Amino acid sequence: MTRPYLGNPKYTIEVLQKYGFVFQKRFGQNFLIDTHVLEKIIRESEITKDDFVLEIGPGIGTMTQYLADSAREVTAVEIDDALIPILQDTLKEWDNVTVIHGDILKTDIRKIAEEKNNGKAIKVVANLPYYITTPIIMGLFESHVPVESITVMVQKEVADRMQTGPGSKDYGALSLAVQYYAEPEIVANVPPNCFMPRPKVGSAVIRLRRHQVPPVHVQDEKLMFRLIRASFNQRRKTMANGLKNSQELNYTKEQIEKAITDCGLPLNIRGEALTLEQFAALSNAFSEIEK
Repeated sequence: MTRPYLGNPKYTIEVLQKYGFVFQKRFGQNFLIDTHVLEKIIRESEITKDDFVLEIGPGIGTMTQYLADSAREVTAVEIDDALIPILQDTLKEWDNVTVIHGDILKTDIRKIAEEKNNGKAIKVVANLPYYITTPIIMGLFESHVPVESITVMVQKEVADRMQTGPGSKDYGALSLAVQYYAEPEIVANVPPNCFMPRPKVGSAVIRLRRHQVPPVHVQDEKLMFRLIRASFNQRRKTMANGLKNSQELNYTKEQIEKAITDCGLPLNIRGEALTLEQFAALSNAFSEIEK
């Protein structure tokens, strides 16, 4: 059986030259050229021969080869037209890979999970460009697609943001959303020299293990996230002012102050000081006001 070979930069260059491939800045393309990192991603994503894996943005198929070697089956979604013939070439030795030419944000992942995995939870693995990291991860969570875990390579700063807690400058709406849906853990830091072309910043691999049940009880999930967004939209203002100025919320000053004080919080508190539990309690307090 063919072994994965694209982790070797020599073969990556050969493939790129063979097809005259031009990197597209708009797709944020940086291909992995480090076998140790690839092996680490496979290990940390805990893939077994029983697993169906969805890969987002396979590039020239480097990580896809490793995934196909470890999983029962892989479906890879690639947006760039120029990469489709390359993937047909680099993945021809693996009969357990399907390549879908399309935009992941418009792809029916629930349907893929149904067809390929009998609707059971799938594992997602990806090397994500910075500009689209948040929409992809939040899309996977908010659409309630059956996902067991998401193991992704992202910009280091974004990984830090997903994992951090209250009081940190990196703490924000993304931290809270990720932690509501999953348990985040940074499993590897990856320097720029592991990619071609070299990005300007460091990257990290973060594994998000989906919670079976959210860690907090909230009556209205959508309302909680509207409150979170409003609290962080104007970080320098108090949370009360942020909620009052939000276009997404329609509460009076009195209702806002009542909900905050009902949760035992001072009126001058800022959003960045609140834990997920406190945001859940605040959301439930507003739900009570609406009854």
